Amino acid sequence: MTLPAPLNAFLFGLYPYICLVVLLLGSLVRFDREPYSWKSDSSQILRNGQLKLGSNLFHYGVLMVILGHFVGFLMPEPLVMWLMSPSQHQLLAMGVGGVSGVIALVGATLLIHRRLSDQRIRGNSRRWDIAVIAMLWLQLALGVITVPLSAQHMDGAMFERLVAYVQGVVLLRGDNAQLVQGVPWVYQLHILLGFTIFLVSPFTRMVHIWSGVGTLAYLVRPHQIVRKRGGSLN
Repeated sequence: MTLPAPLNAFLFGLYPYICLVVLLLGSLVRFDREPYSWKSDSSQILRNGQLKLGSNLFHYGVLMVILGHFVGFLMPEPLVMWLMSPSQHQLLAMGVGGVSGVIALVGATLLIHRRLSDQRIRGNSRRWDIAVIAMLWLQLALGVITVPLSAQHMDGAMFERLVAYVQGVVLLRGDNAQLVQGVPWVYQLHILLGFTIFLVSPFTRMVHIWSGVGTLAYLVRPHQIVRKRGGSLN
């Protein structure tokens, strides 16, 4: 979809950085000012049904999607070209992303049904709780839709164009927005919704994702010293 040049420059050139700045600063401010709100607000105590299956499918699928995006879009181009051709790179992304996206989408569907169909859970849900899971569901659906769309262009040119855009955002390239000018609207909406999810994350339960990243510190922190009742140390 071809947008007016100023609008395209704002949406794909400036807007991503607005979202990322709000994500980082907003998360820091919330952690400092409202630390007790930093939680996932689990509804397991209200009803355990569908939660385990839906949550596992959603989280495992999303983790694979995120990992696939990092590896697929941020891997240095020389390394990618040494490992595979652009068409093979696209095919790998379609396979891993498609399967992971479907798994996460099924999990998100179960979680939405559970939250909306149970009166107790719905009554204890904030509007943002429902809005966020709906945004995630739509984002996953858009991602899955891009798979058959990408299958129509197996030369890898469109995929490499999107890879260049994502890397351009990370590397602060000034003319980056023009790379997505004219690409199908599904890709454009997928990009914009992804950054919008970053934008709203500090104000919702999604902020607890930082805690998941923080658990990596357990790999390098000193061993915990436990004192037994007898007084000896382990």
